[in-house]
Amino acid sequence: MTIDKMTREGSAAGDAAAEVVHEPDLSRYTLWLDGEPAGLADYRIVGQEMRFTHTEVDPAKREHGLAGILVEQALDDVRIRTGLTVVAACPFVADWIDQHAEYQDLLSRGR
Repeated sequence: MTIDKMTREGSAAGDAAAEVVHEPDLSRYTLWLDGEPAGLADYRIVGQEMRFTHTEVDPAKREHGLAGILVEQALDDVRIRTGLTVVAACPFVADWIDQHAEYQDLLSRGR
């Protein structure tokens, strides 16, 4: 199984370290908080598109901005490691990109 890790120390969840792990074999980015799974972002690759289909964060941890950290790090990974166009099929990902203009280019690159 291939796994790529991205860590953000002192996340929005306080002093805890949020770690985003890319699991391409599962078509998923997983968010870990203090060594425990806290969320996920599923995607499908169709042609030259990475379609984010579902984002989920543990309901007990939703108040800490973790979903935003997960989406930001996943999109940063897409930007750095691929030339794929992002399709925000997940409403949370679509709203997040709408609120962060610096990620709008991911929606149209490669076209």
